[in-house]
Amino acid sequence: MIVFKLLVVYCFLSCFLRFSAAIDTITPSHSVRDGETLVSAGGTFELGFFSPGNSKGRYLGIWYRVSTDAVVWVANRETPIPNHSGVLKVTNEGDIGVLSNTDTIVWSSNTSSAAKSPVVQLLDSGNLVVKDGNDTDLENFLWQSFDYPCDTLLPGMKLGKNFVTGLECSLTSWESTENPAQGLLRINPHGFPQLVAMKGDKITTRAGSWNGLRFTGHPGLMPNPIFNYEFVLNENEVYYEFTLVNSSVISRLVLSPSGIAGRFTWNDRTHGWELYSTSQVDQCENYAFCGAYATCNANNSPVCTCLEGFVSKSQKHWNSVDWSDGCVRRTQLECNDGDVFQKYTGLKLPDTSSSWFNMTMSLVECEGLCLKNCSCTAYSNLDIRGEGSGCLLWFNNLNDMRVYSRGGQDLYIRLASSEIDDIKKNRHSSKIKQAGIIVASAILVMGIIILGVISYVRKKKLCFKGIMRNDYDNEGRKEDMELPIFDLMAIANATCNFSSNNKLGEGGFGSVYKGTMQEGHVVAVKRLSKNSGQGLDEFKNEVNLIAKLQHRNLVKLLGCCIEGNEKMLIYEYMPNKSLDAFIFDHTRNTLLDWRIRIQIICGIARGLLYLHQDSRLRIIHRDLKASNILLDESMNPKISDFGLARTFGGDQIEANTNRIVGT
Repeated sequence: MIVFKLLVVYCFLSCFLRFSAAIDTITPSHSVRDGETLVSAGGTFELGFFSPGNSKGRYLGIWYRVSTDAVVWVANRETPIPNHSGVLKVTNEGDIGVLSNTDTIVWSSNTSSAAKSPVVQLLDSGNLVVKDGNDTDLENFLWQSFDYPCDTLLPGMKLGKNFVTGLECSLTSWESTENPAQGLLRINPHGFPQLVAMKGDKITTRAGSWNGLRFTGHPGLMPNPIFNYEFVLNENEVYYEFTLVNSSVISRLVLSPSGIAGRFTWNDRTHGWELYSTSQVDQCENYAFCGAYATCNANNSPVCTCLEGFVSKSQKHWNSVDWSDGCVRRTQLECNDGDVFQKYTGLKLPDTSSSWFNMTMSLVECEGLCLKNCSCTAYSNLDIRGEGSGCLLWFNNLNDMRVYSRGGQDLYIRLASSEIDDIKKNRHSSKIKQAGIIVASAILVMGIIILGVISYVRKKKLCFKGIMRNDYDNEGRKEDMELPIFDLMAIANATCNFSSNNKLGEGGFGSVYKGTMQEGHVVAVKRLSKNSGQGLDEFKNEVNLIAKLQHRNLVKLLGCCIEGNEKMLIYEYMPNKSLDAFIFDHTRNTLLDWRIRIQIICGIARGLLYLHQDSRLRIIHRDLKASNILLDESMNPKISDFGLARTFGGDQIEANTNRIVGT
């Protein structure tokens, strides 16, 4: 009896120690059953069976140990196991498989070659590998999960195609948060390779071709302290990958079920994932939204414009806001010496699936080569680093171009020489008209400027002092605020004289415009209308309050402009506009997955906590609504519009208002 008890205790301890000691390998004599896991040597990743969300299906997957809901790879994503009977095994030949309780194989690795002593190991990179014995050489791995990614791109994982083996590695999004079945994001190797997202066999969005620094459709992809990125193209393979600058940082690129690629980093302090960056979300990201030979600019109205020398193919459709037919040439090409090239700047280069490239040619040689081929429609540099190098030629129609306020590339488009003459005449005529208007206006205005400059300067100084010296410190002394003053002419030039194409929004206070200052800095200009309900008191209030506030979740005030009846506030520009533009838009609200929603909610809460408790002044906003929550390029929320805000004393917990305020 004693011997029997000892055997029971021994068996229990053996099993307990086996699975509590965090093993990272299995051999043909071992297996991983549902409820058991493998843990990588450094403790970063874990492998086991799981059920996503409210699903009852069981899947074999790999996830971050710090966040078990961050699943980075799934084996049997198309074939869930209906119960907890799943088991992971490796055969004597080195094939790994997922089996159900009936010993039915629901997924298998199909390892390319047999091993003498097969070992399955979960590496600290998140890569599940099959190797022969203790061989750690990456080139000798018999199989690895990094060759078959799901919806997550991890550091060191390649996204692309091997021309020798034919293996193509692409991200495939989950069908939903509870179903890991797939969508697609991949490097398209046809023509000059480019990054595209697809649904079925159709392209939905396109990040574009690589220009030596970044994908042409991602001008904001800049060197950063988080990760390095690399694009490789040679006779053997083409791929994109990223590596972490700091190995202690946890970062992943995820393709959401809605098709939006977002980069997330782990925040140890909040124990949550924070959205570091995301692909741009606007209608211009829809593939070929404006059709052939047209550019898309999300900041313009209408967003689609035919290139110079081209006209809409169907004016009827164009007038009904259907631009998919695109544009056609106004004058047919003459070929060879009868054609010339028109230069365009700041573009996302067209679809390169019908293109040809050469890595060593100069731009002059590229132009000559395109001119000799009557089917060549455009050319550009392949690599924009330094003075530029390489040649990229397009044939047939030019599709999926968009305009960027900064970044983008030069593109040379083929036109009949007569079109160039017309373009030059139109531009020259426009310049003459503008010059005439400028001269006439200058003569008229010159006298006014000379007579009014002295009084203007004095008035500006007195007005600004009267507005800004309106607060008192704790000892009763007047407290001067230091805030840059912008010149009205500079603001007018930056906003194209407050053009409707630059208008971002409008409210009871007036309008907000996008402006690009002379040095290239993009700002948002809040221009109070003369009939605005927000008068001088509210303007003073907003300037005084925001100038004293500094927080990542409050919109940053850069300065103000006060000239005559004009009262303007200049803020940092928020490219994703306001929260209501997502919530109340049936298309854009699908982009707000729960991770982004939680990020926005927490950001607003942090901003309010700062206003109510941690800031220099205790401030109650009194007009908090979706349209007053602005979103930056990474979808981080920032509270704006403090015209109706009110300050409280440090020990004050309530107050009465003399009038109705807020929405």
